[in-house]
Amino acid sequence: MITEVSVIDKIEVLENFQIQVRRADKVLKDGVEIAKTYHRHVLAPGDDLTGQDAKVTKVAKALWTPDVVKAHKAARATAALSLDK
Repeated sequence: MITEVSVIDKIEVLENFQIQVRRADKVLKDGVEIAKTYHRHVLAPGDDLTGQDAKVTKVAKALWTPDVVKAHKAARATAALSLDK
């Protein structure tokens, strides 16, 4: 029997408290993995966590203090201003 499963198999904290999430999509035949592909996405401090895996949400809530979110937003605003010049 062929089955497909998706699992969050890696959660990494990047510079500036961004979180990189890797999802592994596996194809199993009789319980044995025969194929696997990966999907990655990155979350920045303050991003909406709706629909994220519970483990990802737990990591984000632990890392993203109000001060971290404020600093990230300020850095993005500064970067945006420098691009406008």
